[in-house]
Amino acid sequence: MTCNVDVNFLVEKAKSVLGNSYAPYSNIHVASAVLTKSGRVYLGVNVENSSYGLTICAERSAISSMVTHGERELVAVAVVTDMDKPIPPCGACRQVIAEFNPEATIIMHSVKTKETIVMNLKELYPQPFKLTTT
Repeated sequence: MTCNVDVNFLVEKAKSVLGNSYAPYSNIHVASAVLTKSGRVYLGVNVENSSYGLTICAERSAISSMVTHGERELVAVAVVTDMDKPIPPCGACRQVIAEFNPEATIIMHSVKTKETIVMNLKELYPQPFKLTTT
């Protein structure tokens, strides 16, 4: 189940920064738009590094901006790519998204084919890690 989100609006926001993606190693360009409960949108792109472990995904880039601006409640995350098919968030991004809303709407879009897939994060990541305290 997904919430009522303007999918096209969020996709267009992400598409607006796709050209800023820095992906000289994989040539997989990704942009993300995060919609918060307050209605604000935060954008991010993937930034690769020759030391692959230092690469940051577009989703985590956008969520970092959200947190930097003092917000903690995301509603939806759009992931836009120039690949032939929409791509889902990686495992690390799924965990980070779950930290802020385990039931977030996930929108995946390919600018090449114009295909869009909308899912709930619980469908992609049914059991996120949670720190339990006793």
